Amino acid sequence: MDQVNFGLIGGGTVGSGVYHHWHRNGALLESRIGLQIRLRKVAVKALDEPRPYPIPAALMTTEWSSVVEDPQVHAVIELVGGTTLAKTMILTALRLGKPVITANKALISAHGEELFAAARQHGANLYYEASVAGGIPIIKALREGFVGNRISHIYGIVNGTCNYILTRMKLERADFAPTLAEAQKMGYAEADPAMDVDGLDSMHKTGILASLAHGFWVQPERISVEGIRAVSKTDIEFADKLGYTIKLLGVVKVVPGAAGSGKERAKAAGAKAIQVSVYPALIPNSHVLASVNDVFNAVFVRGDVVGDTLFYGRGAGKDATASAVLSDIADAALDLKHDTKSRVPAFVPHEHGGDLLPIALAVSRYYLRASVVDKPGTLAKIAAILAQSKIGIASVIQPQGREGGTVPLILMTHAAPCAAMKKALQKIARSPVVKSPPMMLRVENFE
Repeated sequence: MDQVNFGLIGGGTVGSGVYHHWHRNGALLESRIGLQIRLRKVAVKALDEPRPYPIPAALMTTEWSSVVEDPQVHAVIELVGGTTLAKTMILTALRLGKPVITANKALISAHGEELFAAARQHGANLYYEASVAGGIPIIKALREGFVGNRISHIYGIVNGTCNYILTRMKLERADFAPTLAEAQKMGYAEADPAMDVDGLDSMHKTGILASLAHGFWVQPERISVEGIRAVSKTDIEFADKLGYTIKLLGVVKVVPGAAGSGKERAKAAGAKAIQVSVYPALIPNSHVLASVNDVFNAVFVRGDVVGDTLFYGRGAGKDATASAVLSDIADAALDLKHDTKSRVPAFVPHEHGGDLLPIALAVSRYYLRASVVDKPGTLAKIAAILAQSKIGIASVIQPQGREGGTVPLILMTHAAPCAAMKKALQKIARSPVVKSPPMMLRVENFE
């Protein structure tokens, strides 16, 4: 095989971006892999739909099945998004033995186990570098570069919208709502921002990374998720005074000595518990992740052999995504040329006995902000409630106020289980000295 023909499904922002950069850098790609690459067909929703880059009319069709079922199409690129029709498209291609390239993180997160099983059954492969962190080659790093490592920690800033909002809030001392409006005006946030600001996009990506790192598929509904809507400029200002920056983190870490939620797995020899969560967290300003700003992404990975590594770059957009898709095109073409459709399998279950740690059992330090009555004994009352849950106070900030008035009280706690902290928060909220629901954020020290 001297030439590999691809079919593309999706000609919108990402699809036209892939076509544009393929047309611009195709000769470079071919010279590097020693193989001709051709785009045979492009399936689009409508021939006249607006797109950032033009696609020749002679290539386009509105029938996706004519792309997938064309015997001259050796591999398929799916860039339509969603979890229904896209799933049908991919499964149809895999059943025909055709490799598939996708950027569809929601589909991989929700149905990855089924898709990977179909790929194995039909002797095809599934490539999904563009599904997590855009142009950052984190999937390839976990699948290939770190294949000889046990991964103990992954911390990811994997949503550019949230990172942009939190960066602007810090730099401009602004609150969440106006900063979100600015992000929407600039095109960094959708009209309905829930997928981003409520942490769901980060959940999909974090689940994929956790599954790759630990060898059992992490179902999205089992991932604990918190978004950034409740983070205020007050929290950002006090975090800065304490030497921290607030970021939305996807967290994947092995918790030594803890049992997972699956009873049978927890009993297995060598069982390990994995915390997989998404939440806003305080990060020490001295840590490299604290300096990842605006729409950029970064993924911190700790392996038992390699140690600490960091991957940084643009996490979304037509250009960053196109870069990842072009990388998968090269891999798929070479695998087809050498008749090794699954040289590096998309996902192979490789560890047994691991399971997810319930977030209630996850241990962390905490930042706690409460609006309290400024009078003698207030701090003592809150400290007593924390002590009842065996939570110690590490430091306190209380701005000077007017006695009898209301002031913010900021506490940094020692490490405690999440369940204990949530129970204490409920009691604190009911205390007569507290005037509004308290705010809790976790503190990550990367230990």
